Amino acid sequence: MDLTVLDISVFVIFFAIVLGVSMFKSRKEKTGEDFFLASRNLIWPMIGLSLIAANISTEHFVGMAGQGAGSAGMAIASYEWIAAITLVIVAFIFLPMFLRSGIYTIPEYLEYRYNATARNIMALYMMVIYIGVTISAVLYSGGLTLQTLFGDLENSSHLVYGVILIGAIAGLYTTWGGLKAVAWADLFLGSALIIGGAITLFIGFREIGVKTFFESNADKMHMILPSDHPVLPWTALVLGLWIPNFYYWGLNQYITQRTLAAKTLRQGQLGVIFAAGLKLIIPFVIILPGIMAYHLYKDQLTGESGTDAAYPLLIKNMVGPGVRAFIFAAISGAVISSLASMLNSASTIFTMDFYKRLINKNASQKSIVWTGRISTLVFVVVGCFIAPYLGDPRFKGIFNYIQEFQGYVSPGILAVFVFGMIFKRTPALAGIVGLIATVPIYGFLHWQFGEMAFLNRMAITFGADLVLMFVILLAKPLAEPRKMPVREDFDMKPTPAVLWLGLAVIAATIVLYIIFW
Repeated sequence: MDLTVLDISVFVIFFAIVLGVSMFKSRKEKTGEDFFLASRNLIWPMIGLSLIAANISTEHFVGMAGQGAGSAGMAIASYEWIAAITLVIVAFIFLPMFLRSGIYTIPEYLEYRYNATARNIMALYMMVIYIGVTISAVLYSGGLTLQTLFGDLENSSHLVYGVILIGAIAGLYTTWGGLKAVAWADLFLGSALIIGGAITLFIGFREIGVKTFFESNADKMHMILPSDHPVLPWTALVLGLWIPNFYYWGLNQYITQRTLAAKTLRQGQLGVIFAAGLKLIIPFVIILPGIMAYHLYKDQLTGESGTDAAYPLLIKNMVGPGVRAFIFAAISGAVISSLASMLNSASTIFTMDFYKRLINKNASQKSIVWTGRISTLVFVVVGCFIAPYLGDPRFKGIFNYIQEFQGYVSPGILAVFVFGMIFKRTPALAGIVGLIATVPIYGFLHWQFGEMAFLNRMAITFGADLVLMFVILLAKPLAEPRKMPVREDFDMKPTPAVLWLGLAVIAATIVLYIIFW
């Protein structure tokens, strides 16, 4: 793609504003709470848009749009619409529990509920998943986008250059201001993502025609797929899809970190519900353009990257100068935002769950902040090394890679949290066994039943973990429930209006499912 002066100007001005504002606002981060939790002072618009910007990345523009262009079609929107319902539940069940305790990290909660060993196991899982799966996947998909737009898809070195460029920018940006810098940048990036996606959707409809598009792609417009579908069978919607959703939105550090930084419970809940509302429109600005790319450029979606190149290909071929620079800036910003959030959260877990507890218990605030910064740089280097290998066809696309490998830990983590919340006398042994058993159980299913949809394997693993924990509970219940810490002087007042907003989001989700049944 040949860049014009207008393209370059729009791109540079956009990032100058985003980075300038975010770095200025985060210039005084001196303590661990400042750096990792934005001084616990975030309000609902920042929380909501930051959740969306952290969530939406090129794994969506590349992976989810690619699945839409492939066999899943519109059904892949279930990840977004079920996420909307999940977010509402998280806002009223998980969030009050976490904010009341005043935790820095999600693994920290397990130490209070079970013991230090449970915390260490989950923290280790999170580190492995962030570095080996999510960080490297975002770097890969961002590099692929750069390669598709500006390079040669047959030249693997162009992918490596893109990965290194994105990693360098995100690594530098993250080490500067921590979560506060991320949150301020996300105010711009979250809005730009939705606006850019809407522009792409409009241009696609103008090229194809609304009626022609829906008539020609009617087979891809169904939310419910056969039970033997390899990606998203309808059976997965009953239970399997809820597992990664609850894990991701309720227990995933890089997502929940901005909710842990809420100024009050009301601000946190409003932010989460705002994000839930935005999730309802994401399929229209990401999945539909992916299907449009398949409609227009089916013959070009071949080779190693396959349908993962659908969305970038649409932008490359259809969007004109200036506008394409804005859309590309929004997508690039999504990579930087998501990567920055993951790096910040990985460094938070390393610093607060390992360094401060096990390596240097008397660490000063300055030492804590610098440990977070140094670990961030190490993690991005490791991610850049892994990322170029993720285009291997064995992984069946980047979206599948992320979900498949998170399946090794997410069922167990969710089971341990949910079981511990319901059964107050669950002993520490049950939590430890639940966390450890999830890896061999899912690994066995992956090995012996690889053809089964990974969501169904997650559901089986989740059920097996619950059975194991229930047996241990019956054999050795706690004499008294463990007492959780209570944060003083924190506004935990519920607001009825927030509940009604949450119910409205759930109702809207049900209507969308009926329309696209």
